[in-house]
Parts: sequence; structure tokens; C-alpha cells
Amino acid sequence: MEALSVIIESVDYEGKGIARVDGKIVFVDGAIAGEKILIEVKKRRSKFDTASIVEIIEASPYRVTPQCPNYEMCGGCSLQHIDFDEQIRIKQKVLVDNLKHIGNVAAVNILPPVVGTPWNYRHRARLSVRYVAKKGGSLVGFREKNAPYVVDMTSCEILPADISSLITPLRDLVSSLSIKDRLPQIEIAVGDLINVLVLRNMDGLTLEDEQLVKSFVDEYSGKLLLPLQIWLQPKGPDSCYKFYPLDVAELSYTINKYNITMPYYPSEFTQVNPLINNRMIELAIKLLDPQENDVIADFFCGIGNFTLPIANLAKAVVGIEGAEQLVLRAKQNAEYNALGHKTSYQVCNLFTVNDKWLQELGRFDKWLIDPPRTGAIELLESITPKIAPKRIVYVSCNPATLARDANILVDKHGYTLVDAGIMNMFPHTSHVESIAVFELTNTIN
Repeated sequence: MEALSVIIESVDYEGKGIARVDGKIVFVDGAIAGEKILIEVKKRRSKFDTASIVEIIEASPYRVTPQCPNYEMCGGCSLQHIDFDEQIRIKQKVLVDNLKHIGNVAAVNILPPVVGTPWNYRHRARLSVRYVAKKGGSLVGFREKNAPYVVDMTSCEILPADISSLITPLRDLVSSLSIKDRLPQIEIAVGDLINVLVLRNMDGLTLEDEQLVKSFVDEYSGKLLLPLQIWLQPKGPDSCYKFYPLDVAELSYTINKYNITMPYYPSEFTQVNPLINNRMIELAIKLLDPQENDVIADFFCGIGNFTLPIANLAKAVVGIEGAEQLVLRAKQNAEYNALGHKTSYQVCNLFTVNDKWLQELGRFDKWLIDPPRTGAIELLESITPKIAPKRIVYVSCNPATLARDANILVDKHGYTLVDAGIMNMFPHTSHVESIAVFELTNTIN
């Protein structure tokens, strides 16, 4: 197929370069805005094409050499070829563009980006495992870009160095097990005091397998900064349990400014980047500005990541979450940190709520919302003037649904989008974590 010369106009929310050929949009993997390149079209569709780079004629000044040797093939990262500071600017633009084009809103103030270290940041990850005889054994790592195959990797630059150093030994361990072709994933959870690996053992371990796993822990635990513990998960997340060793520290993380310790199971949701999580919490609390007489709602509260810091400053906090197991953990964490008297929790599917339910829940001075990628449209549509809080801090992992929900708050309920900004929770990926503040200025209905 003939190579086409194009100029990259911009970068989309997935980190792909955008060009036009005869008026038709073409998405180009690995291209940067302003570059002149030769491309080869890989797939043609009615409204757009996708292409790969054949040759870079004029490179962007922001193009850098990826640090990871697996980058070209691995699907774990998509922006390592772009200067780190430029990655931040791209993500900030994605947020602003989404607010403008999807939400038809603009923030009064764009917050400085919340950033941290670009490498070795990922303390939670799910590694794929596949036994491939032709490759000489088991592969352990992330999946390839746009493919179901596991990358043949021996290290990872975004995982903590200790965990990265275990990839090759894990490959050898899995290859030695009787269930090597029935172990599809290894979950990673790095806490403050311990490294946990969860083996998805679809079949039970034999006595010989058990001894191999224990020997692996005994050999490598002393070589790491933190002790190593293996959990097993034969079925769904609720089947996850400690295997070896049992007499070690509990898996937990710390919210530093508020001296809060958060125990958790590796099957429970926690943020992947502890440094950014701490900075995100500090920023969210600053923007929420809890006062000693405030009663605050924390929607999609999880295990209490925001609930407990808020409780340090407010009169009371009510956490609402759809998963019963997470609510149980949140209650336990509140008691663990001596904040049970200032917190209460409810189990509720927040994707099915209506104005009647919200009315019965009652009015709060302020809300904090931290929904999944689908956003919080059902909750926000249910707001009525009687129960509308004066301030809402919205933490988002999807700028498109944040923008959609911002439109509801501004156009339907009379809020002003006061602040918005990004938090770089996932460096070198196109994932955009953001935060927005809404102030009630005019009740419309």
C-alpha cells in the first residue's frame, strides 16, 4: 500500500495522532501534533481510517526515546514517546476540550496539574499469564497493543522495581506448576509494609505446586524491600484468600497528611498510584473545604479513601457505595482509625437512584463524588432544589462523562464550574484523571 505524507494536527484522548487525508480523519499510532510523517493506512472505515507510521520526516521537539524496551509492543503504556511535561499538557487539553465540546461548559479556573514520579509508580496491576510452549515456557506481563497476546517481557518500567525484578522468576515459577495452562492472571498489590501477588489458580494446587510456590516466596522475599505474600483466587474476587506466609504484616496504605491507615484486600479497589492518591486527597479536601459543622456526603465512597480524611474536619460524613464488601471494609477502616463516631455508610446502587431516594437521604452541606468511568448521571439528574448541596467536588476517571455530568449541573441545576484540573494518576498512558468543583449559584428547578 502506498505511503501517504501527512501533518499531524492534534492528539486524541487515546494518545493517537490525528491527521486528514482528502478531508477524512486518520488516527495514527505513535504520532505527535505538528509532525510531518509518512503513514500506511491499516484499516478503512466509513468515518475514519487508522494508520501506522512508516517514516518520520519532521519530528516533534517533544518526541523522546521510550525508556521501556517493551514499549513498541506492550499495551501497558501509550505515551512514552512523548516528553513527560508535554503528556501533562495533552491531558489538560483533553479535559478542557471535553468540557467545551461535550459539556458546553468552561471552568472559571484551570487548576495546576497534580503530578508525581513518571516511573515505578504503579502499585496495583493485573498481569496476564500464558503458557506458550513455542516461547519456551510461560509469559507474564501486559497484553500487546491491539492484540490478545501477552508481551514477551522480563521487566517493566512503570511497576515498582522490586516487582519488575520478579517477572522472570514468576515466568519460571508458573512454567514449573502443574496448572501452568490454567493460571491466566497474577494480580499485584504493593502496600506500605508488604508485596502481595494473587495467583488466579483456576484449578487447585497440588502438594508439589504448593511447595514450589512457598519456595519461591522464601527465596525472593528476603531480596525485596518489603516481604512477599502469595494469595490464591480460584474463582471470583470474593474467593481470594491468603496462602503463604500467614504471619506477616497486613496489606494497607497510608493517607499521610491525616495519619490514616487503610487496610484492604488485594481484590478490593484502591488507587494504583499512592503518591498521586495522597496528593489527590489533599487537593479534594482543600477544594471541598469541610467545616466543623458540615455534614457531607461521599458518593461512590469505596473503602473510605475520601470519607475518613473528610471526617477529620467535618461534623459527620455519610459514605454511599454499591458494593456491600466495600462498605463493610469502609466501616472497619473507620473503626480502625477511631472515626466511626463521625461516619456512617449505606449500600446503594447509585446507578438506579431517583429524586425520591435522594430526598429521603436528606440534604447535605457538600458532596464529594468519585464515580467509575460511566459517571454519575443518575445521581445528578435526581438533584432537586430542596436537597441541592452548596458545593460538589467531582473526582473523575473519564473526562467525557465528567463533561456530560457537568452540563447537567450547570444547565439544569444552576451550578457554576469553578475549578477543573487533571491529576496524572497513570503516567505514560492516555488515562485522564481529573477533578472539578461546582458551586451552587442559581437554582433553576
